[in-house]
Amino acid sequence: MNAIKQIRKFLEAHPESEAAKILSRLSAALAEEGQFSLAELYRLDYDSFNLAIELLKDWRLDRYYAARIRLFDVVLNQAQPEAPPAAH
Repeated sequence: MNAIKQIRKFLEAHPESEAAKILSRLSAALAEEGQFSLAELYRLDYDSFNLAIELLKDWRLDRYYAARIRLFDVVLNQAQPEAPPAAH
């Protein structure tokens, strides 16, 4: 199961916990490319900390693949000859 699904289940099971609030802020910061204080991670228990790390790994992997797709799009668009303008 990927990290975001695990975090969603955690948030549903423990909505008022401090760990849920921290994981929620981390998720929002990653989604919005916003700021997040790493010091908050140290307030998490071991299992919640590992969830946060897994989320960071998934986020980083997704960004890597998104960057590769954009690169392929640029390369393919440059490699394709321009189509002649359509006749009216």
